[in-house]
Amino acid sequence: MDQERSLAELDERIAGCRACPRLVDWREEVARTKRAAFADWTYWGRPVPGFGPPDASLLVVGLAPAAHGGNRTGRMFTGDRSGDVLYAALHEVGLASQATSVSSDDGLALHGVRVTSPVHCAPPANKPTPEERDTCRPWLVSELRLLRPTLRAVVVLGAFGWQAALPAFAAAGWTVPRSRPAFAHGARVTLDGPDRPLELFGCFHVSQRNTFTGRLTPEMLRNVLRTAAKAADLPTRPYEEG
Repeated sequence: MDQERSLAELDERIAGCRACPRLVDWREEVARTKRAAFADWTYWGRPVPGFGPPDASLLVVGLAPAAHGGNRTGRMFTGDRSGDVLYAALHEVGLASQATSVSSDDGLALHGVRVTSPVHCAPPANKPTPEERDTCRPWLVSELRLLRPTLRAVVVLGAFGWQAALPAFAAAGWTVPRSRPAFAHGARVTLDGPDRPLELFGCFHVSQRNTFTGRLTPEMLRNVLRTAAKAADLPTRPYEEG
């Protein structure tokens, strides 16, 4: 119960952050001007906290919220095509209650999985600066520390997330090799920790560029998630053809 309350408090603090002027200006400008397709929406327009149970044993780390996705809906990977791909795969593997994620009140629940990001505000052109990444890192460190009692595995989506997350793992108590592991799709690294080892997995990001070109296929994503779920001791749904 304490862990749940602490994580909820952290999420509330994240949602009120105004530390990066460029990101504050951008997320709020997008929320004002909107996209024509979402003209009737009241955009969230704030930092987007993590999503998932406080006792998660598997963490998925992305890049940053999308301007008309998480920045609109207030939930990670919700309301955009990247989220469509991610949550469909989580559902197929058996880690999500449904395959779609369209709004924060759509009933979606994650099973043993939490989704977060090293940058909590939507950045212009989907590119946070190194300074913005570093300014946001303490939030990820705090989240990792709160999850540490149950966390067993992490899937990091993309090279940016990988580079941003490694220092956060170190600050949260895990041992990251001095020669930092390189990002690759399918990479697996074991980080020693004070409670138990943490299994770290690399996966290409679920961006439209990667999914539209076939660099990341649904099967590739499912395979990484299934392997990570096994490392996290989570039950998965058998693969179904068709």
